[in-house]
Amino acid sequence: MKIITLFAVLSLIRICTYGQNLIGYNDKEIRKYMKDNHREMSFDNVTNSKFKYLKYSDRSDRQTLLFFLNPDSVCNSVRLICDLSIKADKVKEFNSIYKKSGENRWIDKRDGKDYLVEISDEKWYCIITIEPDKLFVVKWKQLNY
Repeated sequence: MKIITLFAVLSLIRICTYGQNLIGYNDKEIRKYMKDNHREMSFDNVTNSKFKYLKYSDRSDRQTLLFFLNPDSVCNSVRLICDLSIKADKVKEFNSIYKKSGENRWIDKRDGKDYLVEISDEKWYCIITIEPDKLFVVKWKQLNY
């Protein structure tokens, strides 16, 4: 029974975790990852002359996931826009998988790099952003010059 419960919890975590840090993945890897892991999110083909990104939305339009790409089509930041009703679940999720670094802020340590995960509230929705931790980037540049 414990194994079934553990499997159910792990499956639920996998389903609820939309804010994956896919920074460093190229557009084809992101598309494959989303197809394999988040079939409930549909790809929205969008064009923008200012910047390149991949956009996914859930069927209920409660969540929109954006992967911002550099000119080489490699992800350099992730943004999730979701209903405020989902925020409490996201905070619990992030508290369990990331190191808290302030109010609505966490650090994701992956492959020797630090990434800032941050939630900001708007009137009707919240925005979750994942990007390289700028403080870490500044320290790294200082060490390598």
